[in-house]
Amino acid sequence: MDHVWRALGLTVALLAAGQVPPRSDCRAILKRLVSEGRTSAPEAAIRGFYESAAYDLAWVRDRKPTRQAQALIQALRSAAAKGLNPEDYGASRWTTRLDQLRTQASEADLAQFDLDLTISVMRYVSDLHTGRVNPTLFHRGLDLAREDYDPARFIRTRLVDAIDVGVVLDGIEPPFPGYQRTQIALQRYLGLAARGATPRLSLTRKPVEPGSAYAEAANLGHLLGILGDLPAGAIVPDDWYAGDLVSAVKHFQRRHGLDADGRIGNATFRQLNTPLSRRICQLQLTLERYRWVPHQFASPPIVVNIPEFRLRALNEFYTTELEMKVVVGAAYRHQTPVFAGGMKSVIFRPYWDVPLSIQRAEMVPKAVRDRSYLARNGYEVVSFGKAVAAPGAIDDRVLTQLRSGKWHIRQVPGAENALGLVKFLFPNEYNVYMHGTPATQLFAKSRRDFSHGCIRLERPEALAAWVLRNKTEWSPERITEAMHGAKTFTVTLDSPIPVLIVYATAVVQQDGDVYFFDDIYGHDAALEKVLTGGYPHSVPSHTSGARSAHPRE
Repeated sequence: MDHVWRALGLTVALLAAGQVPPRSDCRAILKRLVSEGRTSAPEAAIRGFYESAAYDLAWVRDRKPTRQAQALIQALRSAAAKGLNPEDYGASRWTTRLDQLRTQASEADLAQFDLDLTISVMRYVSDLHTGRVNPTLFHRGLDLAREDYDPARFIRTRLVDAIDVGVVLDGIEPPFPGYQRTQIALQRYLGLAARGATPRLSLTRKPVEPGSAYAEAANLGHLLGILGDLPAGAIVPDDWYAGDLVSAVKHFQRRHGLDADGRIGNATFRQLNTPLSRRICQLQLTLERYRWVPHQFASPPIVVNIPEFRLRALNEFYTTELEMKVVVGAAYRHQTPVFAGGMKSVIFRPYWDVPLSIQRAEMVPKAVRDRSYLARNGYEVVSFGKAVAAPGAIDDRVLTQLRSGKWHIRQVPGAENALGLVKFLFPNEYNVYMHGTPATQLFAKSRRDFSHGCIRLERPEALAAWVLRNKTEWSPERITEAMHGAKTFTVTLDSPIPVLIVYATAVVQQDGDVYFFDDIYGHDAALEKVLTGGYPHSVPSHTSGARSAHPRE
């Protein structure tokens, strides 16, 4: 893209020097400007855009900007409301450019204005539709099939002569209700930030307990009122932490992934003192990630949001039909990857084939210390799917075979199996899947990154019922019977169900409440660094690509 901008400057200089014939009309000048750029995209798209109209100006009529041009310039100036950076589209320069057209603009000025606007609109339309960054630069598992989309053709056929530019632009954004709610929330937070800084609270040596004296109660109430956690008209004492103020803190804690106990400790203070600029950034990053996914699916998808520790199964209108807590991969060394897949089967009463990495690092050392450990915990030693060692017979020969990886450990089905009583497979390069768990106590925790990378489900039987809802023979009663029966068997789905494992630290619920979560894997920081680095947005080679993954539990 920089080549086109350099070409603009070069041509204007040539005109000033008299090296371009002064009688050249706009078409000839425009063709010259475009030809001086390289032929690779997006310059090729710009060339195609103008060639399709014989290099006629798209945005100027009678030496004035068209109604569509003025509407598009306003959209570029307002790009922040969409979570985009207006300066990526030259927002601060359009006033000067429009003023130049109102004076005695030359043919070169008209051509330059037209090309400038085409380049900016092409950037804007592409960014609004599919995002500013290619998601595979961060997550190779998000190499999603996208619909055929040609920005140049779209602009030429839909925008140049549009009756309502705003309606056309709205039509290229993601159609999801969650995306629309996030945009509304962003506009609200931008408005809050424009009014000035929010109060900052001083840390206390001990947590502030409900019903105790608190010198900054009034400041806390003011802050929670701004953020929408404290209802208008609530009574807030100047120096006492009680009543409506405690309820407001609990609401705030729920919105920020904290235990809603009303105690104001370090974690709650940290969230209360987070500046609005950080919240705005989180909302912007969520909008960017929404644009990475296809705008439609063959069937309603299942979505797992990693930092929220939550799964949602959606309907055909992309609203939530089923929701539950999940446990995801530990932030240190066992991160759950961000990717897309297709669920193909459900396994009732699964075996757990212990990954070789876990076998060597965790199971073998335990068996060395206690030769009865495997048998007591329902594990067996197998080779090619058959048991090769009797329960309790873990001698040095068996340990040698396990260390070499020639023999493997698996856990037999049952209530104590690490995968619980049901497993959901969506084949992927990471060998990540969803499953139940006997460790149900983990779902009571506010932060739930404890697994080796797979996704543990709070209510696997409910997800099984949703996944098998179109198979009339699979009633809830039969699902329960299968989970607690005596056999292991697989149900193959008639068609794959889309599964999205995503990463959003800002989520706007259906009631409009905005939830914020910690950047547990550092993905927000990496994306923000790229997006603030200027156009074009690209990832340095040493940081691109997804983290390598191994078979999981």
